[in-house]
Amino acid sequence: MNDFPWTVEANQADAVSPWTKSSLNHANGNCVEVADLSNGQVGMRDSKNIAGPVLGFPSEEWRAFLGGVRNGEFNFHAI
Repeated sequence: MNDFPWTVEANQADAVSPWTKSSLNHANGNCVEVADLSNGQVGMRDSKNIAGPVLGFPSEEWRAFLGGVRNGEFNFHAI
């Protein structure tokens, strides 16, 4: 188990949709992939380590995160 209260570690086999990554991913391969999991959560994994661990997020939390991204809540600028 990890230290994040709203995540669980899931298995690769729990994915019920194809793993996808952003169309804006970088050529260096530093990205994550997401998929729907069989338990209703959204899974996230490192695209460079597809056999590695999967973090599962409740779908409500995932939607809230995406809403925050769309609203610019994570647009931090270097000082």
